Amino acid sequence: MPVIDRAAQRHHELHGARFHTLASPSLGSEETSVWRVRLEPGTPGLPHRVTREEIFVVLLGSATARLDGTAHPLSAGSTLVLPAGVELALETGAESLEAIVCLPVGGQGVVGDGEPFTPPWAE
Repeated sequence: MPVIDRAAQRHHELHGARFHTLASPSLGSEETSVWRVRLEPGTPGLPHRVTREEIFVVLLGSATARLDGTAHPLSAGSTLVLPAGVELALETGAESLEAIVCLPVGGQGVVGDGEPFTPPWAE
């Protein structure tokens, strides 16, 4: 499907974040899942890893990305390239954060020692 109508896009909320699916296999994409994420001010980071490289393009606001414990400030215009297997905790301070996120189809998330799972916004 070359055009995904806004009415077909899905919304999810999890751990203080809102996800708006823009493209995913269930919406017709074959190689890349794309979503918009919004974190409200004061959202604590949930440490997790991904099994494939994930890219965040910050549109609005700011946050701190902790990659394997090392803090990296993010602000509008920043791009975060998260390598597979690196632990990420994305936390906001006084500002919210909005970003577009891309993950190859088949990429999964892992929280702690849990089993890999496909996030519902990437299905």
